[in-house]
Amino acid sequence: MENLITVKNLCRTYIVNSVSSNVLQNVNFELGKGEFVAIMGPSGSGKSTLLYTVSGMDRMTSGSVKFKGKNLEEMSEKELEKFRLHSMGFIFQQMYMMKKLSIFDNIVLPGYQAGLVSRKEINERAEELMRNLGIIEAAEHDINEVSGGQLQRACLCRALINRPEVLFADEPTGSLNSGAAGEVMNEIRKVNKNGTAVMMVTHSTKVAAESDRVIYLADGNIRGEMKFDDSGNSRDIHSRERKLSTWLMEQGW
Repeated sequence: MENLITVKNLCRTYIVNSVSSNVLQNVNFELGKGEFVAIMGPSGSGKSTLLYTVSGMDRMTSGSVKFKGKNLEEMSEKELEKFRLHSMGFIFQQMYMMKKLSIFDNIVLPGYQAGLVSRKEINERAEELMRNLGIIEAAEHDINEVSGGQLQRACLCRALINRPEVLFADEPTGSLNSGAAGEVMNEIRKVNKNGTAVMMVTHSTKVAAESDRVIYLADGNIRGEMKFDDSGNSRDIHSRERKLSTWLMEQGW
């Protein structure tokens, strides 16, 4: 599998009141094109920081992150913003929708900002995504007029509006009930099957069992990786979840 992202010796240190905190320490891994990787670990292990640093939303202290050979650290803030807008999609537990815009306007905004295609094409893309995710009827609603599950699916539409090569997701199902979480994961699986790579932080073994590979992070270090080795076309999620739970206990979960 061809690599999309290559991370080498990644470190992120924060200094608060003259005290250093090494949140990430010499992290190394690769994300292949079209791969689905779940990041797991205890609270405070550096999972979200890893996601933000790999995506260029947070600057690294040392090391390197290369996206298709391009070193993110060598880019200016403006170059990074443009690169993220064109090549990356983001979905978070906190949904960060603009309150004064309708659901539809929130979704198309990154498309208008990127300017990769005409506004007509962006609008058509948004309508297609909303139909696929079952929220087209909420297009003109305000963000406080829809359910949490509808809002998170709208966030997914927004993340996909520019057809990103990778989707970064930070606990996207963490605040949802089981039904809404299942709907969001169904759509993320479809996106991944269509070729978009996914890097997802999660505490849920059920969610992580949908991935190709799980990276276990503790104290800012990768302590282990587990790749699912389903034979043929079988994909028994319950079996995967049991296997993952056993493996996590071995890692000290």
